[in-house]
Amino acid sequence: MASTTPEQQAKSLYERAGVTLEKKGESVTEAEVAKIFDSLKPVASADLLIGSWNGAGVNTGHKTTENLMRVRWVGSDFRGVDDVDPIMVLDDKDQRVWGEEWGHASLREMVFRGVTSIAMIYDTQPIFDHFRYVNDDLVMGARDFPKLMGTQGTFYFYLSRRKGDD
Repeated sequence: MASTTPEQQAKSLYERAGVTLEKKGESVTEAEVAKIFDSLKPVASADLLIGSWNGAGVNTGHKTTENLMRVRWVGSDFRGVDDVDPIMVLDDKDQRVWGEEWGHASLREMVFRGVTSIAMIYDTQPIFDHFRYVNDDLVMGARDFPKLMGTQGTFYFYLSRRKGDD
């Protein structure tokens, strides 16, 4: 079997285990996802994230996946380092809108598991989303929120850059 890069492993995981409003990916263990996440390079600059991104949870059984699907989460919008809508949802007319109850966010460098990378810090929630680089149009995230979730594990997700006006 040919060896694959961490980026190829992450893309494969996204394709088979990604959870969106349209599909529920196959179930994978948190340990498998953590190993792939930890092998990826950091997102070196917040500039990479500027734009509109579609979101997909990773099906590890974490209850956040179900909660985000319930509110019809579809991604995040980054207009600048201090101007982020972390939770974009579909409204009752299937229009992409800001999930107001989640507040806004900022982007900063943070250390997570010994790696300095760009993180999204929520303004009104004790939530930190740490990003790793897959390619220019796909990043993997790990949500760190111990004050809300305690020891229930890490929620993993992907953001894929939106093309045009989807």
